[in-house]
Parts: sequence; C-alpha cells; structure tokens
Amino acid sequence: QVQLVEAGGGSVQAGGSLRLSCAASGDTSRFACMAWFRQAPGKAREGVAAVSAGGHYTAYADSVKGRFTISQDSSKNTVYLQLDSLKSEDTAMYYCAARGYSGSSCSKLWEYEYTYWGQGTQVTVSS
Repeated sequence: QVQLVEAGGGSVQAGGSLRLSCAASGDTSRFACMAWFRQAPGKAREGVAAVSAGGHYTAYADSVKGRFTISQDSSKNTVYLQLDSLKSEDTAMYYCAARGYSGSSCSKLWEYEYTYWGQGTQVTVSS
C-alpha cells in the first residue's frame, strides 16, 4: 500500500523560507512523477512543481518559478520542496502526490492524473 506523508509546513514571514518533505512508502517503483499541489482557502487546487522518476526532469508553475525548488532523494524515497522568497499568496495547504506511467508528461501537473495523495501540510505566510 502506497503512503505519502508530508512534513515541514509552518508559519513564516514574507521573504522567508521553508522546506517541505514528502516521504513515500510502499511500491514506489510505479511512480513516474511526483508533485506538489496547493490549495488556498476558497480556491481550486493547483499544481506547483513536479519531478520525474530519478529526478531527471522538473517542472514548475509560473507563479513559483525561480522561488521554489523540487528535488528527490531516491535512497530515502523522499521528495522535497524548497520554498524561498515566500509571499502571502503562497499561503495554502500543500499536498504531495504521485502518479504512474500512463498519461501525459510530468510537466502537465494535471491533478486528475495523480493517484496517490498525502494528507497535506499547511504553509502560512504573513506579510
């Protein structure tokens, strides 16, 4: 059984940084892409960043390019999201997700293609 467990959320002032982690367990060999999504109150969930199996390819939403960095430690079955230069509009619940090999490129960040989801970790940025 696949499980994704996020950690690292918290409260920070604008301009600050956080590092989120997502530890995967179970049959992780089936993962083609792992990604981070976020959902702010009253808004739809949106894709933030994705990394392909082995960490060879990454993709980012335009709103976070140059500020967020996704990375993967295969030896630990863990994906990280480094959040720098945080803004108040980054406040949201952040979810880790994973999907298999059928479907589009990891760059599409299409929510419906992701099968496995974590419980989320809250990021709050105060201005």
